[in-house]
Amino acid sequence: MHRVVITGMGAVTPLGHTAAATWNAMREGRSAIGPITTLPRESLRFGIAAEVQGFDPSHYFDEKRLILLDRVSQFALVAAREAVAQSGIDFAADGIGENTAVIIGSGVGGEQTHDAASRRLYAENNPRLHPLTIVRLMTNAPASQVSTEYGLTGPAFAVASACSSANHALTQAFHMVRSGVADAALAGGSEACITYGVIKAWEAMRVMADDTCRPFSKQRRGMVLGEGAGIFVLETLEYARARGATILAEFAGAGMSADAGDIVFPSEAGAAKAMQRALSDGGLAAQDVDYINAHGTATPANDPTETRAIRRVFGAHADALAVSSTKSMHAHALGAAGALELVAAIGALRDGVLAPTANFLDADPDCDLDYVPNTARERNVRAALSNSFAFGGLNAVLALRRAP
Repeated sequence: MHRVVITGMGAVTPLGHTAAATWNAMREGRSAIGPITTLPRESLRFGIAAEVQGFDPSHYFDEKRLILLDRVSQFALVAAREAVAQSGIDFAADGIGENTAVIIGSGVGGEQTHDAASRRLYAENNPRLHPLTIVRLMTNAPASQVSTEYGLTGPAFAVASACSSANHALTQAFHMVRSGVADAALAGGSEACITYGVIKAWEAMRVMADDTCRPFSKQRRGMVLGEGAGIFVLETLEYARARGATILAEFAGAGMSADAGDIVFPSEAGAAKAMQRALSDGGLAAQDVDYINAHGTATPANDPTETRAIRRVFGAHADALAVSSTKSMHAHALGAAGALELVAAIGALRDGVLAPTANFLDADPDCDLDYVPNTARERNVRAALSNSFAFGGLNAVLALRRAP
């Protein structure tokens, strides 16, 4: 069994078009939530989201490549390029590319392509669709496009587990590298879900906020949708040291569980089980953890349930933990959420800075932990967890240590 480290990260988010820009915005507590600019707001009940604005795909792709790419794949490719460049990994060296995995999660896949095709068929009554429709909208498109970009011929596939997709993808990649099934991996999540169909579907669930995202705050009114991608380079500690790579963090362990209960209502026991399994897998005691990047959706049900689950796992140490939800800034990017939040967890380990829970107003008696309200905080972080809990009762928690 190998020790696994993260040597590169890339991101395209509502907070910035790079991981560095995203982390800087998180540290500053800047929220990217605002009025939706790409859809007719008069037909929306809650016309707010966190959009990736100013993203010009022609800056990154020529016309021949771009015709193959839905926005979800564009985000993934740009994030992957940043991650690979930062890591300095050479996939041709030592033949490592022959056994590098590509695992990318997405909740809805190429939804912009799907939305456009549906509009053409049903609104315009035009039975002829673009011949590349399937190539663009298939959920595995980001993974396939990234593997093609770098000629990586190891295992490559998509993971779809709603809001836990990115963390499940990262967990699969971690297990492969740790066990030696893969020599390295590019893994994370991508989502481009700010479409009319997706927004209206989420509105129908009555879990959306009409003002902003306020996780753990007494005034929280629900979640807000976001979009973006986060991709990470995972490799063994031995290989990273041998090639002189800068190590961002150690990927210590991961825990997964299924609630096997209500299809949408979160389970305290299921969330706690995933966190406990992550600690055990990573060889961490509860007292080793200084920070948790929470799932923190700002819905009435999630936040107190997650709070109780943290207390169940950490006991008295829960009062010494710092917990924050960066969804308050980049909103809920569904299948990419865990990947965006991993940027914050790595930042906490590397820089000793905790991204805040923005938009926080008054404390809720049912949410009684330290949520780092509104302002970033300096703190020495030895180990951190990053939580993702999805509809369907699908839970995935990542455990990270400071770089060895």
